[in-house]
Amino acid sequence: MVPSVAAAAAVGVGLAQGALAASFSVSGQQFKVTAGHLHGEGFAQYGGIDTGYTSTDGKTKTKRVVAISSFKDATIEKMCQSVKTDVPLLGSIYLRLDAGPDADHKVVAENLYIDVAQLDADATFKNIDIGVAVKDLDQKRGAPVKEDGTSLPGGFAQQAETADLYGVKQTAWATSAGTFKLSGLKMRLGTDPKMECY
Repeated sequence: MVPSVAAAAAVGVGLAQGALAASFSVSGQQFKVTAGHLHGEGFAQYGGIDTGYTSTDGKTKTKRVVAISSFKDATIEKMCQSVKTDVPLLGSIYLRLDAGPDADHKVVAENLYIDVAQLDADATFKNIDIGVAVKDLDQKRGAPVKEDGTSLPGGFAQQAETADLYGVKQTAWATSAGTFKLSGLKMRLGTDPKMECY
């Protein structure tokens, strides 16, 4: 998760250098995420391509360019995640999750990966390096890197000791984590478009 301009630069350079490879298969639906504050320790980002299915027939495969952001450890306050699904005969159905309601009840994640399509936020990075080769990411900072061929060893990457993002609004194709603790979790399902996070 980095400012949109930096994310676009990372993916653009990666594509130009042929440094993008396939990630795991994803569904044909993006989801929206908002957060009041995300603090991450051990941050890295590099370009990737998610291979998945179209949302219409569930059979046709397609590729999507993403900016893969990873954190060794992350805490999130006021997190919201929503996804819209169009169901035949029923119309649009919305699923919404809320968690981490305050500073005493945060979402906590370890080895967090986010395959981002779009991001808006105010961000502060400590000791950031932009233009690093994936194979040379500083292991002392601890940012995890997918070991499934997502990026070539010489692919474009960036890293930071810490990252703080405020007022986060993003769309993503996938999120995965070694552990994901959702304090104060609330889940809702309905037909009201206002259920979306934004």
